[in-house]
Amino acid sequence: MSIQALPGFRDFYPEDLAVRSHVFGAMRRVALRYGFEEYDGPPLESLDLYTRKSGDEIVGQLYNFRDKGDREVALRPEMTPTLARMVAPKVAALKKPIRWFSIPQLFRYERQQRGRLREHFQLNCDLIGEAGPAADAEIVALAIDVMRELGLGATDVRVRISDRRLLGGILGELGLDEAQRGLAFHALDKTGRSEYQARRKALADAGVGDSALERLEALPGIRTWADLEREFPHATREGEPLRAVFDAVEAMGLGEFLDLDLTIVRGLAYYTGTVFELFDAGRSLRAICGGGRYDGLLEALGGVAQPALGFGMGDVVLTELLRDRGLLPAAPPSAEVFVAAVTTEDRPHVMALVHRLRDAGFRVEYPFGHQALGKQFKLADARRVKVVVVVGPDDRARGQVAVKDLARGTQEAVDSERLDQVLGQLGCVTI
Repeated sequence: MSIQALPGFRDFYPEDLAVRSHVFGAMRRVALRYGFEEYDGPPLESLDLYTRKSGDEIVGQLYNFRDKGDREVALRPEMTPTLARMVAPKVAALKKPIRWFSIPQLFRYERQQRGRLREHFQLNCDLIGEAGPAADAEIVALAIDVMRELGLGATDVRVRISDRRLLGGILGELGLDEAQRGLAFHALDKTGRSEYQARRKALADAGVGDSALERLEALPGIRTWADLEREFPHATREGEPLRAVFDAVEAMGLGEFLDLDLTIVRGLAYYTGTVFELFDAGRSLRAICGGGRYDGLLEALGGVAQPALGFGMGDVVLTELLRDRGLLPAAPPSAEVFVAAVTTEDRPHVMALVHRLRDAGFRVEYPFGHQALGKQFKLADARRVKVVVVVGPDDRARGQVAVKDLARGTQEAVDSERLDQVLGQLGCVTI
């Protein structure tokens, strides 16, 4: 009876792990360029850390259990609560703004569909201790630059961006009270989805009139600041922070990625300002990334009264988009250099040479047992190595080895002490 991976979980064979490493490498390089420091936390946390933020209803989405110490625990479904817990005891000593990033594996027990599994990895970037719109622009730009690092441009991905403060001003101009505004946020979040009609009915049942509903449903058509000023002149002042974000991102040369979209609210109630989501341009996939400003969340979770914002970028949807665009790299060969022996007497010299090359940083393989030279070359071909180094009695007597460049089909005798240099000239890189 074969045992398979659990539903919603992935096996990473070498070629799959190479893709994951490619994506993680781009994420890590960009975050480091932005001055962010990498951190991590435990995959298992107290269940209370998550229910305190999201309420008891989140338990149905978690992998949670009582451990052997009789503690209620859960596999982490997100990273922000862990971030808050870690920052809280050290916040006074940490220089502001705090720029931290992590690429954790997260777990949620939910229905599988394209772009959503029960585990995934996620780039989390958070900036703590800066309240101004420049920080919002920094976070948005970081997300865009991860896309650019992976070969995606403004025709491939779009950042749909809004601001909860601006939306609050619009809803106020429509005459909605606090209770109605909460329902309106839920309705906006479901715009264009099957759940919208139920949300619209809830608004109508709460006393929101037809005129206000019609103007609310016209928000997707507002795509420019001129449209906004014309339709909601009194709410425009609440949009100044978002306009400053647009100006800053445009100053960085990334404005072509941005779309004003007043239906973006982010479903989580803790967002307080700028909110954004990053989608493929054709909207054929789920959101690649989502985030925004959450100035009160760290205080609620860890007692840290600090302005903060950040985003999460999952690997599942992003990898699907890269695959659709033909931007995934080919799996790299396991080695670049293969060292072959002509005779059994050559084997000790092969092993000494292999170890020397590995010490120099080259990725090298050799056969464990003696084989005919033709069979060794077949193995080298299967490994897709760049170069085969042949050690034989005649060349050894002259202090040389034979070097065959498989791509060019050329072969030359090389002095053994020059081998490292020659391998570099043939395109073999060190690690």
